[in-house]
Amino acid sequence: MMRGPGLNRQITLAMLAVSLGMTLVVLLGSYVFYALVIEYRPELLSGPSDMIPTSTEWVWMASVTIVALVFAVWASARLARRILAPLNSVADSVRRVAHGDLAARAVAGDRSLGETALLVDDFNAMAERLQRMEREMVTWNAAIAHELRTPVTILRGRLQGLAEGVFQPDEKQFRGLLHQVEGLSRLIDDLRMLSMFDSGHLKLELADCDLAGCIRDVAHLLAPELERSGYRLALDLAEGRICCDAARMRQILLALLDNAGRYADPGVISIRTRVLGAQYLLQVEDAGPGIDEELEGKLFLAFHRGEHARAGAVGGSGLGLAVVRAIAEAHGGVASYRRGEHGGAMFEIAWPMPMPGPAVVS
Repeated sequence: MMRGPGLNRQITLAMLAVSLGMTLVVLLGSYVFYALVIEYRPELLSGPSDMIPTSTEWVWMASVTIVALVFAVWASARLARRILAPLNSVADSVRRVAHGDLAARAVAGDRSLGETALLVDDFNAMAERLQRMEREMVTWNAAIAHELRTPVTILRGRLQGLAEGVFQPDEKQFRGLLHQVEGLSRLIDDLRMLSMFDSGHLKLELADCDLAGCIRDVAHLLAPELERSGYRLALDLAEGRICCDAARMRQILLALLDNAGRYADPGVISIRTRVLGAQYLLQVEDAGPGIDEELEGKLFLAFHRGEHARAGAVGGSGLGLAVVRAIAEAHGGVASYRRGEHGGAMFEIAWPMPMPGPAVVS
């Protein structure tokens, strides 16, 4: 942001202008006064040996002083209004914000006063952020309530049915209840992790680990379930020890594979790792159909999800990719999306190696 000339400079210039103006009033006025009096009424002036001015000279000095004071007061009042206008606007807006009006904004007015203009801009930026956070909080609360309502309703209905004898307490019922509880647990864990990341308290357990081996373990665990849904995992992994939080990287991989299982067409899901310069890349690519263009800009925001899940699949909570972004940024990296070579969705996580900085994100 470009600053104006600055308040200090403006005050200095104003004081110089006042001093110069008063000096000019006295000098020029005295020159004109004495020239006229000497020319037309010299008897009104005191003589060379007189120590006390005449009454006419007293009147003249008083008049010059009054004119100079009027000029100084006018210049000072004008500068004070310029300085106080944005400060009063900020003060009024602060009171409105304190009473809950987060739409209040201050007016900078004269932007030549650099510090006051910067103060107004900073206040408006703070108020805008507060208002945005309030909107996001309302959205989050509504989204969380929506996500919790379905499993809680199912649990209440099933438990009530079991209590009243409508449902038989068999293994199928208990597994269904356990599935709903696991969904709630995942939702709570994701919300907790995102909250910790936003507050700067997400801790990473950084260590050199065999990330390729961790990925193989996850793939081996999920392969049977994915194969039943028509997916096949293809691994192309760079060997070597990588500095990262292995548990969080497994969480990223699980979220990306879960996302592919919900929205991608059956086919090959490729998992690749690469070392590119000073970065380590983890890529997950599915067979299509990719992400709608209108959704691409919101992919990694919480509670934004595609509406067209694969036939037979249930849409997720909308937190999976937000968790992926949070973990990637906690590692000092980025999460990105682009369309793959075969038209599918390509998700890429890139982070620096070796990992710089402390293990606690702040």
